[in-house]
Amino acid sequence: MNTSDTKYTVIRANTRGGADHGWLKANHSFSFANYYDPERVHFGALRVLNDDWVAPMEGFGKHPHDNMEIITIPLNGELSHGDSMGNSSVITAGEIQVMSAGSGVFHSEMNNSKEVAAELLQIWIFPDRKSVEPRYDQRIIDVSGMKNRLLNIIKPFGDNEEEGIWIYQHSWFYMGELEKGKRIEYKTKKEGNGIYLFVIEGDISIFDNKLSRRDAIAITDSATLEITAEKEAKFLIIDVPMKW
Repeated sequence: MNTSDTKYTVIRANTRGGADHGWLKANHSFSFANYYDPERVHFGALRVLNDDWVAPMEGFGKHPHDNMEIITIPLNGELSHGDSMGNSSVITAGEIQVMSAGSGVFHSEMNNSKEVAAELLQIWIFPDRKSVEPRYDQRIIDVSGMKNRLLNIIKPFGDNEEEGIWIYQHSWFYMGELEKGKRIEYKTKKEGNGIYLFVIEGDISIFDNKLSRRDAIAITDSATLEITAEKEAKFLIIDVPMKW
């Protein structure tokens, strides 16, 4: 593949911001809370990618959000969710949760287990419209549907072709699991979008760079990329507008 016109940055897991509060161990891909890096404030409309570990029966008490698309992907354990829209539910590994904060919402996310730590990714996307009516959605991920292929989990409002949960932004999320030696190709969904690829587990190679657990690569000006598993790997692709 000709990568001469491709611009990308590799982000190693150990260069992320972080905080250890005892009950919460957080890793921040972008500036968040007390972590600030002027070079890592956002990637296009992608504002937050937090990789959190939450102790049993601990969590985030009721707090407000507005004008943000908030996606939560549990990786281990279970979370209890409550919000000012009247939603109350438990989400577990193998599910995905989406909340459009819109004109304003309060919510809480707590580890629902007395014994098992919860691990999750929480992702914030700037929406393409403001002050919409807040909404909530939750869905089981078809884990078998991402074995050596890409499974759509997030799509834009109005996209009737993909299978994921919609958000108010021209952004698509895919999760994939590749066996060692397998290769897959990804094409950017929309002109002007960039790709932020985050390795959840395992090792992959992309543009001759080896990426391992919790490493990432931020890519612009590339219509197509190839992902090869150096060993069994699970990863997340965020296809997101660079301008909106």
